[in-house]
Amino acid sequence: MAIEDYENPNREIKPKHRRIMGVGGPEEEENRWPQWLKPLLKEVFFSQCSFHGHSPKSECNMYCLDCTNGSLCSLCLAHHKDHRTIQIRRSSYHDVIRVNEIQKHVDISSIQTYVINSAKVVFLNERPQPKPGKGVTNTCTVCFRGLVDDFFSFCSLGCKVAGTSRNFEKRVKGTSMEQENSSNSSGVDNDISNLQSSIPSTPEFPPGSFRKRRRKGIPYRSPLQ
Repeated sequence: MAIEDYENPNREIKPKHRRIMGVGGPEEEENRWPQWLKPLLKEVFFSQCSFHGHSPKSECNMYCLDCTNGSLCSLCLAHHKDHRTIQIRRSSYHDVIRVNEIQKHVDISSIQTYVINSAKVVFLNERPQPKPGKGVTNTCTVCFRGLVDDFFSFCSLGCKVAGTSRNFEKRVKGTSMEQENSSNSSGVDNDISNLQSSIPSTPEFPPGSFRKRRRKGIPYRSPLQ
């Protein structure tokens, strides 16, 4: 038997000959985030539970990270004992989650946090603005919403998922805003515009008229007693 033809089955494979599967490819993209995150971002909350609609506690504002089978009401949690569940809340018609709940399960660094009802929260999905406010120096990388602090890059959890994707292409400012304006029917900005349209305009006086107030009327003398 020729020694030079013998191949040791226990020999070490050096890194230059080793092919690591999934590095930089679709597998790494999928493994970057937990499997429950994208279904969570697409879920609709605050609807009436189809199983416990008779109860006053039938509002679906809970979510099971282990089952990922849709939003749940508080009565549904009896079937999800020992599971990881989170509670979704609302602020200005948008879904939020408290930081102390979500940070245990996913990395929320670089996402703008807000204080609502004395608790820090992050928004689940993007909330584009028609135009950032005056003095805003930092905006969301994905939807261009104005951010309060300069060291944040995203306004929501959904924007971070989209902005860190390999296929992410930065939008041109103004494209997403028009879509938001056409689809948003209950946002705060619409409430403000409706309020402004309901305020009556100041009456105009003809040129050369110095009268600023209407005549109170013809005075009448009180009857003599």
